[in-house]
Amino acid sequence: MRRLLAVLTVGTAVIAAPVPVSVQSSPAAERLGKVHFETSCSAAVAGDFDRAMALLHSFEFPAAIAGFEQVLKSDPGCGIAAWGIAMSVWGNPFSGLRAPRVIQDGQAAVDRAQTIGAKTAREREYIDAVGLLYRNANANDQRTRTMAYEQDMEKIFTKYPDDLEAAAFYALAIDQNALPTDKTFANQLKAAAILERLFTIEPDHPGVTHYLIHSYDAPPLAARGLPYARRYADLAPDAPHALHMPAHTFTRVGLWQESIDTNIRSHDAALKRGDSGEALHAMDYMVYAYLQTAQDTAAKRIVDELAQVVAQQPPAANGPGVAGGFPAMAIPARYALERSRWSAAINLQTRPAAQPYIEAMTHFARAMGGAHLERLDIVKAELDQLAMLRDKEIIAKDLYWTTQVEIQRQEVEAWQLWLQGGKNQALKTMGAAATLEDTTEKSAVTPGPLAPAHELFGDMLMDARQPAEALKEYETALQKEPNRFRSVYGAGHAAELAGFNPKARTYYQQLVKICERGERQIRPELDHAASYVGGTR
Repeated sequence: MRRLLAVLTVGTAVIAAPVPVSVQSSPAAERLGKVHFETSCSAAVAGDFDRAMALLHSFEFPAAIAGFEQVLKSDPGCGIAAWGIAMSVWGNPFSGLRAPRVIQDGQAAVDRAQTIGAKTAREREYIDAVGLLYRNANANDQRTRTMAYEQDMEKIFTKYPDDLEAAAFYALAIDQNALPTDKTFANQLKAAAILERLFTIEPDHPGVTHYLIHSYDAPPLAARGLPYARRYADLAPDAPHALHMPAHTFTRVGLWQESIDTNIRSHDAALKRGDSGEALHAMDYMVYAYLQTAQDTAAKRIVDELAQVVAQQPPAANGPGVAGGFPAMAIPARYALERSRWSAAINLQTRPAAQPYIEAMTHFARAMGGAHLERLDIVKAELDQLAMLRDKEIIAKDLYWTTQVEIQRQEVEAWQLWLQGGKNQALKTMGAAATLEDTTEKSAVTPGPLAPAHELFGDMLMDARQPAEALKEYETALQKEPNRFRSVYGAGHAAELAGFNPKARTYYQQLVKICERGERQIRPELDHAASYVGGTR
């Protein structure tokens, strides 16, 4: 292992600093950050191995697999390269349940690694650890397997205190197992403590910066991630996902233009590499940010491009993947709902998706359109569809997404009750949806829900002519989704109707500032806010 210059203590383990002789993780023309993973493989493949590792750390999984395959071609005895393939097949740790094909391919990579073998105990331990993600998948649920993997990575992290890669992967495993219901963010903070110390040793390591952004990807923690968000894109600008990742933090803190700018870079780089899935992921975050700033024409360009990029998605054995499938459904729904285009919402075309929660978004958007157009028939039909899709998620044993669909179902049920005249019960049901949403967190695959429950509760309270109560709901929504257009406007309008004029002015001023590049003429809410601030109302 590498000689040490200094050590940093993390809990009971020690992270050691390597001598300052870094191995560039990619050819000179390719900028992916700096990574070095000590192996027993031929010295001739060290550069190629480190390049594949850098790609893996930036979640460029197909390119990483190709890189590790190249290593194996040059050195067929490099069993740890097959470990890299197994890690890459697992994919984004935050993307939900793995499809059967992923389990099959991952187990094949593990078997390959074990067949080739490894020359050191450390490498064999890495291979055994990744095997836990795939082993006995029919008998053990995914969380059981990811928890076993985390425990094995902790052993490697403790046993090899000068192995910085073990520390990075252990921290990522801790983050992967964070429960969305844990509002203490214990896992995220534990992972961040390891990564913060790693950052002082390897500030150019793409995984360290990347995983810090994920560790702080929660509303109460997001501001801590800003320094890393602003660094990552320039650290690894040839990795489209690295260009996108800062948008997670920018979205959390409501820095919409910064989100737009980094996602434009990610989108362009992804299409240049032929990675339509990553381009679609960037497009979802980009259109969300455009809509929060009332840049509707720019958002429309994304909507118009969508079909072309979706068509570039390769066929998959298990249907559309999350990276492509989710944005393909979310983007048209967002474009209708954020702009209150209810007729467009009810005319959204439903399409089957591999994951029921993806399909649910279109049904939810159609239901919202039906509610605002007072089309009880549409609301009832979509409510039935959401219940059916929720039950499919239960069958799939994905509790997180089951909960997300159930939140949508409750929101639609509330509007159905409203249209049927049961307004008190409707308010109780919408309040219950908001309470349920408070117990969970957004997934990394999305910039945010199609409509936050507290925001919808505020809308319903406004219809009930309770602006003071509505204001509280909009303000609660803004604690989790800062600078969100509909919640900021809702808070201003509610304050105005409640007679809280200074607060109304504050929120309207905030909206005008958020929408400095916005199109006032096609957003009546923005026009109202600007007129109020300008004293013409």
